[in-house]
Amino acid sequence: MTYCVGLKIGSGLVFMSDTRTNAGVDNISTFRKMKVWERPDERVIVLLSAGNLATTQAVASLLDERSKAPEDRTPSILATPSMFQTARLVGDTLKEVIRQAAIGGQSADAFGASFILGGQIRGGEPRLFLIYPEGNFIESGPDTPFFQIGETKYGKPILIRAHEMDLSFEETAKLLLVSFDSTVKSNLSVGLPLDLLCYPADSFKVGHQKRIEQDDPCFRAISDGWSQALRSAFKSLPDFEF
Repeated sequence: MTYCVGLKIGSGLVFMSDTRTNAGVDNISTFRKMKVWERPDERVIVLLSAGNLATTQAVASLLDERSKAPEDRTPSILATPSMFQTARLVGDTLKEVIRQAAIGGQSADAFGASFILGGQIRGGEPRLFLIYPEGNFIESGPDTPFFQIGETKYGKPILIRAHEMDLSFEETAKLLLVSFDSTVKSNLSVGLPLDLLCYPADSFKVGHQKRIEQDDPCFRAISDGWSQALRSAFKSLPDFEF
């Protein structure tokens, strides 16, 4: 399992993903689940992945390999005319990988994966998509400003309660760290290091990008502060009367 979030704010897009994968409690590994394609002054595309590791790596590798010489390889993620067409390309590549993997007779469900795709291509606005294992997708909007994939339930309440479009990148990073802290504490299949990326709208280049390790002092301070704040808030509530 994993946990990834893509979130839209007024000033751009923010992405965070964990790095833990496991095939049982005795087989836990670390793999990066955030892939970035950047062509300065023209496009930035970010892809977060969850699900079957072989599938997600194959999709990212195919997209990357086909971008090396876009004039000779069509379609290419560096040549798509819009983020909508990029989402279609990722969905089609996912279907291609699953179809090939299932040729041996196994159910396609065994190779399922989902993705969060976000970014901006010159001529369009920053956009955010959720791509399902079937290859179809939906786009974020005013009522759905963020997408989650993987182990979503523990970190969702804080996002729903605290997200606002006018948050700064610093505030949004703090919000996501609280969401991830809640998830890490509740599910052993999600763990640090975490990858964080901020994309400022209309910049057409990656903004802040950081890997957050276990001993990161900011993460530790936010984790401890959030625990203390929850205890204080609980104690301040009126007692239940029988």
